[in-house]
Amino acid sequence: MTSTSTDDDRHRRLAAVRPRLVAFARLHLRDAAQAEDAVQEALVAAIEKQDAFAGRSGYETWVFGILKYKILDAMRTQKRHGKWQPLDEEMEDEAIDRQFQRNGRWLESARPGNWGEPEAAFENERFWQVFDACMIGLPDNLARVFSLRELMGLSTDDICHEVGIKENNCWVMLHRARLRLRACIERGWLEESA
Repeated sequence: MTSTSTDDDRHRRLAAVRPRLVAFARLHLRDAAQAEDAVQEALVAAIEKQDAFAGRSGYETWVFGILKYKILDAMRTQKRHGKWQPLDEEMEDEAIDRQFQRNGRWLESARPGNWGEPEAAFENERFWQVFDACMIGLPDNLARVFSLRELMGLSTDDICHEVGIKENNCWVMLHRARLRLRACIERGWLEESA
């Protein structure tokens, strides 16, 4: 394969993942122009540093990793300039509360389903389409905290510092996000696969 065809292939891959990058950046920055700027910076960095890609992860995962740092930089810039929008605390959610008995145990009808082999699901493109749709369906606050923790790898302390929430609220939001994602993925992925 020639260098030009390799470059063309990378550019096609970047163009294909770009909409997901933009959606991810908008979720965190809450500003379309800043999200576009962060994605553009990440794409330029990926092109300029393509020789640094060692193949230890997927190419798209590597590009998301670059974007993660661009987003964190942009969030810090928003804070410095007083443009940061802290999260509203979301403490009530009857739909999630209805999944549990008074003693805190799962209702039988709300128990998690069998997901089979997680590695097989993660390699399936349809799973990621369902996951993306479920993430879009989450309230912004929950999606943002979940994404910072599970997709960007920030600690709870870092999340609380970055978004201006208390630790107990962070844990509640993570719990609710996970429950909603689980329910959504089970409807869109497991039931469809059955």
